[in-house]
Amino acid sequence: MAPQARPSRGRFTVSSCAAFLGESVNRRNHPRFRTKFDALCSSGETQGAGILVDISRSGARLDTADELPELGTKVRLYIFIQPVSPFELSGEVARIEGSSFAIQYGNLDSEIGRLVDDVAALVG
Repeated sequence: MAPQARPSRGRFTVSSCAAFLGESVNRRNHPRFRTKFDALCSSGETQGAGILVDISRSGARLDTADELPELGTKVRLYIFIQPVSPFELSGEVARIEGSSFAIQYGNLDSEIGRLVDDVAALVG
C-alpha cells in the first residue's frame, strides 16, 4: 500500500507532500557553499582533523574527520584557507553521518559572517 499524505487542519503541509513523493525538504535559511579546505577540530581535550566540505552563514560540515564528537557537543573548527588567514568557527554538533559531522553556529558575529562570505566568493 502506498504512503498517504495527511492533511494538517484541512491542508497538506510541504513536509507531508514531500514525504508522500519520497523527496526531502530543504529548510535552509542560508545558501551552502561546497569547499575543500583543511580544518582542525577541538572539543575539550579531544582534537582531530578533517576537510571542511561545506559552509554557510548558519553552519558548516567537516568530512573524513578522524575524531567524531557526540551530538550536541560544542566544538571549534580552525579553517585553513589560502589566501585568507586561518579562522575559527564555533558551534554545536547538529548532525553526524558516517565520517562527517555538521555544526550549527551559536551566534555568528559580523566578522565571521564576512569571512564566510569571502570563502563563498573563493569557491562560488
